Amino acid sequence: MKLLTESEQQQVAAAIQRIERDTDAELVTVLAAQADDYAYIPLLWAGLIALLLPGSVNIVGGWLNAGNLLLVQWATFISCGLLFRVPAITTRLIPRSVRYWRASNLARRQFIELNLHNTEAESGMLIFVSEAERYVEILVDRGISSRLDDSTWQAIVETFTNQVKRGETLQGFLTCIETCGVLLKEHLPATHERNELPNRLVILS
Repeated sequence: MKLLTESEQQQVAAAIQRIERDTDAELVTVLAAQADDYAYIPLLWAGLIALLLPGSVNIVGGWLNAGNLLLVQWATFISCGLLFRVPAITTRLIPRSVRYWRASNLARRQFIELNLHNTEAESGMLIFVSEAERYVEILVDRGISSRLDDSTWQAIVETFTNQVKRGETLQGFLTCIETCGVLLKEHLPATHERNELPNRLVILS
């Protein structure tokens, strides 16, 4: 799955480079295809349907003996298991709370793995997007959160989330980076030149 082309990724990197000239913040962007493979979800739903549906129908109709009922249950389980593995269907079977929880966990892991918690001025900032979950989150280290309240990012995240839902992921990144840059320039202006973390867009496919 090609999330963004090389040219589009370069546009994101250039946008990061522009705003980092005016702020001490170290901005990193991450784009994930999905936060989890949810391999257990198709099997869980297929098992429930295979267990409940044929039996319920048979109680009403009484047209299957025990042996045939078991065969129908197995056939239902296999058919549903295969059908529910289609990504577009799998996503719709997962409760939103579960999808967001998995995406949020991945965002926090990326914050640590990319050393955003270990910058000189504690000024790391992560803009994280998971496309399958239509999930956007902004995470910041203490150097930023001490000057800008977490609620500052809420409207920016909501706007970006709507853009991801419309398939405008690139424009979402560019708009988000520019908007964050204005705030960071005001509240965390550059004191000296630094570039501790890579400006490229990190792709998790």
